[in-house]
Amino acid sequence: MNMSRRQRLQLVRGGIYALTIAALALLIISVDWGALGGALFKWDVVKKQFPDILTNALRNTIIFTIFGFIGGLSLGLLLAVMRLSKSRPYRWFAATYIEILRGVPLLVTLLILGFGIPIATGWSWPNPYVQGAVPLALVAGAYIAETVRAGIEAVPRGQMEAARSLGMSYTRAMVTVIIPQAFRIIVPPLTNEFVLLIKDTSLISVLGVTERTLDLARFGRNGVNDSANATPLVVAGLVYLALTIPLTQLAAWMERRSKVGRR
Repeated sequence: MNMSRRQRLQLVRGGIYALTIAALALLIISVDWGALGGALFKWDVVKKQFPDILTNALRNTIIFTIFGFIGGLSLGLLLAVMRLSKSRPYRWFAATYIEILRGVPLLVTLLILGFGIPIATGWSWPNPYVQGAVPLALVAGAYIAETVRAGIEAVPRGQMEAARSLGMSYTRAMVTVIIPQAFRIIVPPLTNEFVLLIKDTSLISVLGVTERTLDLARFGRNGVNDSANATPLVVAGLVYLALTIPLTQLAAWMERRSKVGRR
């Protein structure tokens, strides 16, 4: 019996569904849920994480994120303007910086700036907050630069021409006319960059932190060592989700709103 293409696709889809259901059923039957729950979410261990995880670890994560984002946004704006400049040296410098910082993993950048440069020069970072926030800002600036550049290029060229016809210089037109319009376009992707930066703060712990500057990831790791249980990492993950989910939803809402506004 010859089957049509649609019937074959339905048969394949049904087989995939059946295999998926069978695999889930096997997983549910074979796992010792009591032991797994005790290893991943032990209530007395959960209680021990509070309030320090909020007053210390969460606070430090937010501090690192805010300083990294402010620095990255400032640097990204400068790099984006240089990337669009008519001067070749500016364009080459911006393009080289962006490609290098986006191409090298953040972890490697943290190690180079946190350990490599101080060892090579004998110079030391003034405090752990600066040591963690500066590499975050330098890397975030490379990513934000491309986002800002795309926003500037999305502004109709007639806006610049109209501003120049009114006697504005290129710089004044860019600052007062083009960039404000570009930011209305790039707010959603910038919010996503902020969310990524929150998660990237988990890598700062490789630099070594004091009790005063513990971030969420290091706090959870220390909790695992103290309790011999994975619950602290689960709690840290839930706190990360409490930060990131509202922001990602906000970014999605702003993106939908901006699309409706452009219609």
